[in-house]
Amino acid sequence: MGRVAELAGVSVRTLHHYDEIGLVRPLGRTAAGYRTYSADDVERLREVLAYRRLGFGLREVAKLVDDSSTDAVAHLHRLRGLLLERRHRVDAMVAAIDKEIEARAQGLLVTPEAQLEMLGARLYDAIGGAYPATRRTEPRIAAQIWNALGDAQTVLNVGAGTGSYEPGDRDVTAVEPSAVMRGQRPAGSARCVAAAAESLPFEDRSFDVAMAVSTVHHWGDPIAGLREMRRVARRVVVLTFDTDEPGWQDRFWLTRDYLPEFAAVLREFPSLAGMTEAIGARAEPVPVPWDCADGLFEAYWRRPGAYLENHMRRAMSVWTRVGPDAEQRAVQSLGDDLRTGRWAERNSDLADLDTADLGLRLLIA
Repeated sequence: MGRVAELAGVSVRTLHHYDEIGLVRPLGRTAAGYRTYSADDVERLREVLAYRRLGFGLREVAKLVDDSSTDAVAHLHRLRGLLLERRHRVDAMVAAIDKEIEARAQGLLVTPEAQLEMLGARLYDAIGGAYPATRRTEPRIAAQIWNALGDAQTVLNVGAGTGSYEPGDRDVTAVEPSAVMRGQRPAGSARCVAAAAESLPFEDRSFDVAMAVSTVHHWGDPIAGLREMRRVARRVVVLTFDTDEPGWQDRFWLTRDYLPEFAAVLREFPSLAGMTEAIGARAEPVPVPWDCADGLFEAYWRRPGAYLENHMRRAMSVWTRVGPDAEQRAVQSLGDDLRTGRWAERNSDLADLDTADLGLRLLIA
């Protein structure tokens, strides 16, 4: 244990603590009874320490390293993405600071907008690094999406992000404008083109189907992007959100009771009717399973404690959109209600539900 602690740059006491809480528990023993670490133990320790140094808490780290769907290579890709995102953000902040120092040295007025430049990266560049840790393909949602693809062989995935929901048995081309997201796509994934949905660099009807999953609300002009998808593909499949239903903000307890600002986030979002009309689509509900593997905004409707975890929220664009004040207030209020039991009393009807309709809709054209 002493040698492992020395190589890892941690104390023996830290390793003892990891053993006690079951985070890294070496089973081997020397003849004298000292702990010995196998290759698998060292690999797990490496993952634990890497996530710790990225700022994750022990409980969060345990969930990450115990994820049975993630192997050593997937962990490496995830860590690499998190590190690249951090490097990207630091480089951007240094460049912004250098720019302001130069301006002030020349006696130039630095506007409030310029002072905030170091914090104003593109939305996906700001939240993208958290995606590999919590945003994974949910098999039941994937089945519904892939069923809608039908017999399509060539698929264009628009706003593809890190590649969730890309079918492995089709010829897929991905489109993603964010360098951070493109950099986190796993090795061996579909080729990815740097482009925006509103201006797809493909000929008319180049693909059997164009798909877009939980991305339309990030586009500058959603209707234009949907029409572009219709232009380059014979069919279109889009997972989006319905704001047409009266009182739609009250479908989800989180937006109803803790985050009313969510309504403002989607204030300019096109109506479901407008989107279906733009591409000649029909809409079908997409229920969210109670144990949804994809950490989208609605995923934890029966697991409210997840919204108290910072790394969970960081992979949800909503929190970036509403701002830190609203986020802090919502998290504090939810935490209080969970501790007092008020949340459980108010939402007792959810305990026996396996799925919930929270407004996700699949457009099929």
